[in-house]
Amino acid sequence: MRTVRFELLRPGEIVAERERCPVIYLPIGPLEWHSLHLPVGTDALNAETVARRVAAEVGGVALPTFFWGTERERSPQMLRDIGLQEQSYIVGMDFPANIIPSLYCREEFFALFVREMLDRVIRLGYRLVVIVNGHGAANHLETLRRLATEFTATTPARVLLTVAFPMNYDFQFGIGHADAAETSVMMAIHPESVDLTQLPPLDQPLRNADWAIVDGDTFRGRPSADRTVSEGADPRRHASAAEGQRMLDATVQEISAIVRAALAELG
Repeated sequence: MRTVRFELLRPGEIVAERERCPVIYLPIGPLEWHSLHLPVGTDALNAETVARRVAAEVGGVALPTFFWGTERERSPQMLRDIGLQEQSYIVGMDFPANIIPSLYCREEFFALFVREMLDRVIRLGYRLVVIVNGHGAANHLETLRRLATEFTATTPARVLLTVAFPMNYDFQFGIGHADAAETSVMMAIHPESVDLTQLPPLDQPLRNADWAIVDGDTFRGRPSADRTVSEGADPRRHASAAEGQRMLDATVQEISAIVRAALAELG
């Protein structure tokens, strides 16, 4: 087998690999604002890298990356925590200061797109479909979780939902948005797409509302008093390719273990 990328394989190679290891990976994430220093494809590019690495390690093939995702309006409490006006209508990370909007799709369309893809690959004869998701929005995750449950219950295949970040990791402030964690991952896989000079100098505060960078503590309802990014999650101070590689390695190890266990159950 030359590659784990489905789109580069000939039909006979697809059949041979499916017979050897009947698993297919769907990397998924939106084209979304990740401040000025990161590419809009951050979530999906992370999922893509993880999916291909797990396929290479465990077996199976990875579908072309699905650059789609959904978001909902922020609650008044979340808007207050971020430092935005609580009466505002703001979807996802599309803050007023951003210079372009994200390419989110509506939740109902997102569900239809994913449903169609799952139906197609199960018709191809795959017994295990692994969604590798790079986006953390609650409604996005719930849509994927619902579809995974439905297709597992109603088709001959099993559909697993995994997340392209490690669940057991010692990162101090957790995973946020466009923070040190996500910036580190992009520095590891696409360093040419990261430009920290787009952010203000270190002596200037990194306000959530100004840059659409939000740390994990703020997402969990524990914002800083001045609504700035926590020091430990500041990408200007703590992002590195080495840290990103360590996170990727941990993620690949975790998902590989999940896939191996699922394949063992399928016999």
